[in-house]
Amino acid sequence: MRTALYVRVSSDRQDVDLSVAAQLKALREYAAKNGHVVVREFIDQAESGRTSYRPQFRQMISMARHSERPFDLILVYKYSRFARSREDSIVYKALLKKSGVQLTSITEPFDDTAVGRLMQSIIECIDEFYSENLGEEVTRGLRESAARGFYLSWRPPYGYRKIRVNDGAKERTKLDVDEFQSRVVASIFQEVVDGKGLTEIVKELNSRGIASPTGNTWGKTSIHKILNNEIYTGSMVWGRSSKRGLPPVRAENACPTIIHQETFQRVQNLLRKRSFARVHPRRISSQYLLSGLARCGHCGKALIGLQAKSGKFAYYVCGTLVRKGARSCPSRYLNARKMEELVLDQIRERVLTPASLTRLAKMVSEELNANMATYETEIGTINSAIADTAARLDRLYDALETGKISLDLLAPRIRELKERQDKLQARKDELYMFLTGEKAEVATQQEVAECAADFKGLLQEGSLVERKAFVRSFVNEVKVTGKDVLVNYTIPMSPPKLKEEKNAVLDIVHYGGPLWTRTTDPGLIRTVL
Repeated sequence: MRTALYVRVSSDRQDVDLSVAAQLKALREYAAKNGHVVVREFIDQAESGRTSYRPQFRQMISMARHSERPFDLILVYKYSRFARSREDSIVYKALLKKSGVQLTSITEPFDDTAVGRLMQSIIECIDEFYSENLGEEVTRGLRESAARGFYLSWRPPYGYRKIRVNDGAKERTKLDVDEFQSRVVASIFQEVVDGKGLTEIVKELNSRGIASPTGNTWGKTSIHKILNNEIYTGSMVWGRSSKRGLPPVRAENACPTIIHQETFQRVQNLLRKRSFARVHPRRISSQYLLSGLARCGHCGKALIGLQAKSGKFAYYVCGTLVRKGARSCPSRYLNARKMEELVLDQIRERVLTPASLTRLAKMVSEELNANMATYETEIGTINSAIADTAARLDRLYDALETGKISLDLLAPRIRELKERQDKLQARKDELYMFLTGEKAEVATQQEVAECAADFKGLLQEGSLVERKAFVRSFVNEVKVTGKDVLVNYTIPMSPPKLKEEKNAVLDIVHYGGPLWTRTTDPGLIRTVL
């Protein structure tokens, strides 16, 4: 039978009998002993069997379900290598069986009978239980260590250092105060209590040459993380994002105190009062159409969505300017709705035109057909190589039959040519799978016109998620430098070969005090105090 081998290991520290090399050796020997022809080998390294999101596994299943599948049998070392989730095992075995592909474990052979299927199900349940139980045991041990005040992360929080302490026969990690860093932490909290802003604190720390937790200059994000970390009160919280849905573990007095609890709570209240309505650009719920696309032309940072006056006004602001304050970047606050409408107007004028859409449809069909032509060319080359290999084998067989050369001398060369022939045939089968679709045809003028109308309706009436997806399909980046907006398209637009287009920003607003003020001269930026 045409056979595929599937091998999986969870980590580089697997037992010797479950290593990639050991599994492959055993599978190849089994295939050779039973007369199976190995046509493909799929290997997933450091991949968990509790999930089906394994690259080689998914490719193997996809090829097995194809009408012109290259193999009829899949060999695994153990069924736990195929899947440790009982649900995944049932689903994918059913898919394979429906496609006519057999799955066999070389160490756990079962007959395709009621008793055999029962035994196989029992083994799978045991494997799943083992995996789940192992995960629970590890999690239980970590939670117990965290509850006793031991530190489990590799990097200590800024202000602390790790020390090793004896815990019976073992050594574990706890936190102790770093004298210099702890004074920096205490001063940051005190300055917030005294009324200083985060930007002012950042500037002061950088001017004093004090390294941040990462060893670089300070930013508002670093300060904010410190101010929100309860560890400085001596309370350690572990497991906030438990995959098992378990509540976090809280250990009081787990480490020396740097900040009193009253000071910490006072700072939290001040931060909530000062908080600015900021929307992260990568959040799917962001109301900003250009989130993730808009960038500052001065420093290259992403433009961040901000709101003011309870959401009445919306702006795009350079991330550097938000984190490090005035004069950190020469960029300005940009009216979000005006900027978005400017980009949408350019898309309507450059993308949603009959000429652009016709050219786009032609490009897509040409690329698809070019790929098919490439596959056909490669198949022709492979056919020539297969014919050449077959001719070489025929000559060797003739020499063997006439007794000109002994079998001992010819066997290695015959084996080499046969392996080459098998690989060529496997690649040819793959290419035929890609050629099963029909050739793409260029859309008619009526189809293009209907498509343009649909797209314009989507931009006008579609949901924010739909509009975002559409914009990202045609716009690679929107870069704002001063009063200019540079739109970089993903593909050439009308006129032909146009990839970038520069336009003046409309109605830019700058925040310079307690009021948001609109300039009367479009395209100019003024600071209004």
